[in-house]
Amino acid sequence: MKSLRLIFIFICSATASFAQDDLLGELSKQDSATRMPVTATFKSTRIVNGHSVETMKKNHMDFRISHRFGRLNSGAYQFFGLDQATMRLGFEYGLTDRFMIGLGRSTSQKVYDSFAKFKLLQQSTGAGSIPVSVTLFGGLTAATLNKELVFQDKITYSAQVLIARKFGERLSLQLSPTYLHRNHPVVTGDEKVLLALGFGGRYKLSKRVSLNGEYFWTAREKNTITAPYHDSMSFGVDIETGGHVFQLHFTNSLGMIEQQFIGETTGTWGKGDIHYGFNISRTFSFDKKSKGSGKTY
Repeated sequence: MKSLRLIFIFICSATASFAQDDLLGELSKQDSATRMPVTATFKSTRIVNGHSVETMKKNHMDFRISHRFGRLNSGAYQFFGLDQATMRLGFEYGLTDRFMIGLGRSTSQKVYDSFAKFKLLQQSTGAGSIPVSVTLFGGLTAATLNKELVFQDKITYSAQVLIARKFGERLSLQLSPTYLHRNHPVVTGDEKVLLALGFGGRYKLSKRVSLNGEYFWTAREKNTITAPYHDSMSFGVDIETGGHVFQLHFTNSLGMIEQQFIGETTGTWGKGDIHYGFNISRTFSFDKKSKGSGKTY
């Protein structure tokens, strides 16, 4: 009888083991047959100065305050740039989870800017996986400082194709082919049309902290007489506090919109023309299904 009991227990255990293996196999097949979107490629709609592939969620509005101080090499008299400040205030709103619009105003050149972003593709895993996220960006700005110009000459148009991929949980990289058209360049002799290519990335240090960097290469002749401009390069840290996202960074660009940091960066890292700056992002939810009015994007 004891032998029969042992045989019966062995058969039941083997049957349960095979059943469990079959169940895990079926679940694995279901996972591979289901397309799963890859989220949080970047923490914010910006990498540093430039836009990321991220868009605001539907019925969510982001209030963004951006500051850039003077150059670090300005010396102790200017308190290493902290006596000087340039600011931009902006609002961004998600009409859908993939389509957002934004408005802003910068103290530099008294520029009003507007833009729209549409997420064309989202990186995903599983069946029919998509290797990258692709977001389309279009912007229009009006620099109102020079009152001698007619309104049409104050307009600049910009367009970008933002292409990014998240590699695991920590690393994200992005390419940003860019087209700029200035109806009236600030410097005489500068091209009206400017092409550029941006490189950006994010490395996640912890759940709430990441290192960010970006570089914009511009396809122009580096003529310091007709166009004394340089490529924009920026590095920073993103810190999420639960209610806000703080972005602290160093950059050779004073401007915070594409027209300025891609097309009109006058400083260089080699000479110490570095600006300390920060962005503060606060997102509010107008979705009735969401609990609470303030959420971090």
